[in-house]
Amino acid sequence: MANILSTKPRLVSLDAFRGLTIAAMMLVNNLGSYSQAYPPLLHADWHGWTPTDLIFPFFLWIVGVAMTFSFARRVEEGGDKSVLIRHTLRRSALIFGLGLFLAGFPYYNLSTIRIPGVLQRIALCYLLGALVFLYTTWRGQAAVIVGVCSVYWMLMTLYPVPGYGPGVLEPIGNFSQYIDWMLLPGHLYRATKVWDPEGVVSTLPAIATLLFGALAGHLLRSRRELAEKAAWLLATGVALTVAGYLLGLIMPINKKIWTVSFAVFTAGLAQLGLGACYWFIDGQGWKRWATPFVHYGSNAIVVYVLSGLIARLWGLTGWRKPVYDALFVPLGSPEFASLCFGLAHALGLYLVASFLYRRQWIIRL
Repeated sequence: MANILSTKPRLVSLDAFRGLTIAAMMLVNNLGSYSQAYPPLLHADWHGWTPTDLIFPFFLWIVGVAMTFSFARRVEEGGDKSVLIRHTLRRSALIFGLGLFLAGFPYYNLSTIRIPGVLQRIALCYLLGALVFLYTTWRGQAAVIVGVCSVYWMLMTLYPVPGYGPGVLEPIGNFSQYIDWMLLPGHLYRATKVWDPEGVVSTLPAIATLLFGALAGHLLRSRRELAEKAAWLLATGVALTVAGYLLGLIMPINKKIWTVSFAVFTAGLAQLGLGACYWFIDGQGWKRWATPFVHYGSNAIVVYVLSGLIARLWGLTGWRKPVYDALFVPLGSPEFASLCFGLAHALGLYLVASFLYRRQWIIRL
């Protein structure tokens, strides 16, 4: 890793949107109580969605946008694709390794360590998405989106899972759950045990999520006027959101198995979010309010890893409950106390991110 602050001009709206997303992730990942929390701060139980379900796909989508800016510039400057591939492999391995580091911390029992995970999915999607990007045009990337979504759809609806048959979309008996259990028994999310929300098969439409971001990146890099690019982002965002909703009438929107409808729907909402940020921040110059989020998003992976370590240390030391009971429970209702604990955690991480940014330490893998 290197400590570098790029001197190249950046798209402030993208940095701010990334920061908003990671700040929301830090909040919902560290509530004081998950049994007593406001419903929008929790994941949907199965089918359907809440605002919390949007956070991870938004982040993956943002990775796709940023990848387009980074790789396209290097290719245009005559960069060797083999060098870019080695860089991608190295970065993906580091991110995947960080995910395993968090999953095992501090005991690292290799017989039960969770192999899938958030960082692991980011690593795989980034690696495969980068390879697609380097060897295709935007049309090829759109074709890959259609291809991986079609393969996922067929596997989930047509493959006869032993004992259940084809087309099951419940927690047990769906094709994604079956493959997770077949390939990774004992290494899955401990709350579910027999399937993983970042499992093998559901990574296919997650790759599509990242590539949707790459397509938005192509639009942002085009020579169109800023207002025209913002309009296209918003218009296509509406189209994708509606398409995802309509697909959800056939295959329900579901984050835990990352259905095709979920991938399309959340890509549309992400595009609307960035389109609005792009217009107001880069177009209208409303940048001051976005500064804290730019700081937050500048070291997103570092913040995520630090958050995971802090959460585990709370549990190991036994301090979490006494601190929560003493400082937050008296503040009001159980739901409000839970929210305040999450906000305090997010604020503490912001102070770290802001310190790193002000010292011009942007840690890139």
